[in-house]
Amino acid sequence: MVWPSPCSVPPQVSVRGLSVQRDGARAVTRCLPEETPTALVFNGTTVAVMMVSPADLEDFACGFALSEGFIDRLDQIEALEVVGHGAGMEARFWVPQAQAVAIQARRRSMLGPVGCGLCGIDSLDQAIRPLPVLDHGGVTLSRQEVGQVTDSLRAHQPLHDQTHAVHAAGFMRPGQGIIIAREDVGRHNALDKLIGAMAREGLDAGAGAIVLTSRVSVEMVQKTVVAGCPVLIAVSAPTAHALRLAQAARLTLAAFARGGGFDVYAHPERIETGATDAA
Repeated sequence: MVWPSPCSVPPQVSVRGLSVQRDGARAVTRCLPEETPTALVFNGTTVAVMMVSPADLEDFACGFALSEGFIDRLDQIEALEVVGHGAGMEARFWVPQAQAVAIQARRRSMLGPVGCGLCGIDSLDQAIRPLPVLDHGGVTLSRQEVGQVTDSLRAHQPLHDQTHAVHAAGFMRPGQGIIIAREDVGRHNALDKLIGAMAREGLDAGAGAIVLTSRVSVEMVQKTVVAGCPVLIAVSAPTAHALRLAQAARLTLAAFARGGGFDVYAHPERIETGATDAA
């Protein structure tokens, strides 16, 4: 497998503006997050174009390919390079021809804006694809860890500190807290970057929990389950459909996790809640 040198594209830019407040107006300089169209190209064929923060693009490419089912394992990639040109960025994969044929079944061709991770899917069957069922065991978290982990994720968000306009996804291990995190203007992209980074570093997704700064929608559950992670913790709410998927896939889903508290909606057995009468 051949990995490229990272592309050097700043993930943020400084701009001047005018801040108008109750007590008057003043000139300000703000740091804004950059986003750029990034094409996922397999053996010369573009399968998806996503708007992505131009940082950790190799992680994003690998995570997207894994979580969206274009590949099953990193060793199916013969080579990967990220290159830039006038229109944006390209993550160019080379895979065996047999794999390239299979990829066509998952092909996407439309531009995917950051707010919708399902844009461009060719059919409804692909949008709500079958998920594996996770093992019962693997990890147990304390109520304190779950209640505090989204707060601790803040320490791993330098781009957010600069721009106040990006999401983060982190991975925590019991007793260790957040051990790796990634940021992006898109919540789906941040999760794909995390999944790709973990795969490239050989981290076992089954040994901890994924933590999100966003709401939990269908695709966030799908990506977490496909990655093999048994617990998903988010600062905001799940959708009803996402909850049904989590229940069926045996994924522990905790939401509204902030300030020391949280709600748990699916498979609470992986969290030592202390509750004896939970519904």
